[in-house]
Amino acid sequence: MELFGELASIGTSLAYSFGSVVFTFAGRSVGTGLLNRTRLALALLFTVLLHLALTGTLYPVNTSSSVFGWLAASGVVGYVIGDAFLFEGFVLVGPRLTMLVFASAPVLSTIMAWVFLNERLSAIEIAGIVVTIAGIAIVVGDPPKTGRAETPQAETPRSETALRDRRQYALGLLAAFGAALGQAGANLLSKIGLAGGLPAISGNAIRLTAAVVVAWLLAIFRRQIVSSYRTLREQRQMMGFIVIGTILGPVIGVWLALTAVTLAPLGIVTTLQSLTPIFLIPISYVVFKERIGRRAILGTLVAIVGSVLLFF
Repeated sequence: MELFGELASIGTSLAYSFGSVVFTFAGRSVGTGLLNRTRLALALLFTVLLHLALTGTLYPVNTSSSVFGWLAASGVVGYVIGDAFLFEGFVLVGPRLTMLVFASAPVLSTIMAWVFLNERLSAIEIAGIVVTIAGIAIVVGDPPKTGRAETPQAETPRSETALRDRRQYALGLLAAFGAALGQAGANLLSKIGLAGGLPAISGNAIRLTAAVVVAWLLAIFRRQIVSSYRTLREQRQMMGFIVIGTILGPVIGVWLALTAVTLAPLGIVTTLQSLTPIFLIPISYVVFKERIGRRAILGTLVAIVGSVLLFF
């Protein structure tokens, strides 16, 4: 079907946009750590079923140990470490701003490929890095305007409230950048692991397996299994949000992304899949009542333009 790849790419951005909003609600109720562990387990279940439907086997058991190792490391870096930062950013500063900073992941991936894989940067790629960082700087230099700081509270002095808000804002931005760095590292490791021609869905199954094992082993080590069960039981309504977010992101989002790559030029696909921050502007306005200023819109557009330049 003509333009199906392009439409699938836009669908990927939409799926990630709505998924990030759903995960924001869930993370604020059950905590980001439990959210990530539960999401990973569900994503692995859905992915192996998809693997069975696409390849006829439940799991890529014949993968070489070296490929498995690179992909497993990618899963831990991306899904465990990177996504832990991502969900923390959702909770602290909201999905729109988090996803905007997260849009620097292609820039970081390009730099890592240059350093570790000796991939040369062209002049236009360097321009893309500069423009993307400039766009992010425009937005993060203008903290979101909310009604909280404008309404003095009897229990907390206004100056303390403002200081707490600024600290939360700074921590949220750092978490979002940590997520972008984790994603970039995961991309680098995945590229090495998939160099032998292993199907992307098989690679994702291996990545999720390693992430699930590490995430739940950490929970066991921290003695969080019982508390995790209690929280999920007390917050049963949040399981619906977690399932929906998992289906939107790791299942539908990844499925559309893989479909788009096979049907359309990579530059067009990557560009259209970078539209998540744009879609989150009206979504954040409607769902979170976030007041979006002209500076935020300008910075978002500049950052997206910079990402686009990296793929021409």
